[in-house]
Amino acid sequence: MEAPAEPQQQTRDSPVNHGEPGLQRNTSATNRCRLPKLIHYKWWLRVILYILFLLVGQTAATLLGRLYYDKGGNSKWMATFVQSAGFPILFPVLFFFSSSTKSNNPSVNSSFTTNPKLSTLLLLYAAFGLLLVGDNLMYSYGLLYLPVSTYSLLCATQLAFNALFSYFLNSQKFTSYILNCLVLLTISASLLAVNADSENTTSISRGKYVIGFLCTLGASATYSLYLSLLQLSFEKVIKRETFSVVLDMQMYPSFVATCGCVVGLFASREWQGLSKEMKEFEEGKVSYLMTLTWTAVTWQISSVGLLGLIFEVSSLFSNVISTLALPIVPIFAVIFFHDKMQGVKVIAMLLAIWGFASYIYQHYLDDLKSEANKSKSNEVSEAAIEIC
Repeated sequence: MEAPAEPQQQTRDSPVNHGEPGLQRNTSATNRCRLPKLIHYKWWLRVILYILFLLVGQTAATLLGRLYYDKGGNSKWMATFVQSAGFPILFPVLFFFSSSTKSNNPSVNSSFTTNPKLSTLLLLYAAFGLLLVGDNLMYSYGLLYLPVSTYSLLCATQLAFNALFSYFLNSQKFTSYILNCLVLLTISASLLAVNADSENTTSISRGKYVIGFLCTLGASATYSLYLSLLQLSFEKVIKRETFSVVLDMQMYPSFVATCGCVVGLFASREWQGLSKEMKEFEEGKVSYLMTLTWTAVTWQISSVGLLGLIFEVSSLFSNVISTLALPIVPIFAVIFFHDKMQGVKVIAMLLAIWGFASYIYQHYLDDLKSEANKSKSNEVSEAAIEIC
């Protein structure tokens, strides 16, 4: 009675693998090898999408911000306000991703997931929001008092600041390529500083140029600190890997920053001149409203791309991609705003691009090293499975 039972059991468990007990193990090992590759491809697709968001949004927002000033806009607080006021457009996206996360991953709310305290999150949102107010206001002064090409090149210094902050806050290692990048960007900014006399026009005094120069440098440093603190918050406080978390870190600080800008707009009494500003806008009232609206929208698109790259890669990488718009904005500035592109500015731009390429190459080397380590780990796992 017991003798026939064994073949039946064998047939039921492995109907096509008689005499090959290791085949199932090899198949499962192959499937495990394919899964990381699929995840890796999805990761690259997300990163590419975030890069497009950041580049398109930042380039368009910078040019629209300069258009606002060139066509008659003069309110620094309004220019600051639109950099954060577009956050409501992200509510439908947040609702969609929050719903899909809960339905597809019911375990995200389980007891194994440690969510940060509400008070901790509120403190983070408030701190980041206030930091954004100061940062955006300094950027507004820089864009008002500097040619947009000079402004864009100075913004590249945020990569140097971010590397410094990442070293202390995010354990970012300094290599020869990163140091080369920092030196080149420093030289680039220095060339722009000594080029101040040739940049001055009849409409911008030297004093205002210096204010714009210092404000842009200060904004770059503040922005770099903001990015490093964001990455630190993702790693140490939030500890969740969902896109809704990225949107939360964009929307709620933006709400705080928008409230701060409203307070600044009324405290400075700039709101009293907004009606006159809209009437005297060279392109008309509709163009005035559309310029501000699309500036707000494009800044939000840029911010989502930026936060996504911080979440997926690092704050330093997101800043590097942000500087990729470096050669794009000055070219459009020459075409649309007739900025002067002297030899010193061209050299500064080439040095900055060299610095950018230097860091990208370092990231490429890190990626190769990471892939080599993963392949060795997979080979060891497969060998262990075959032995078993």
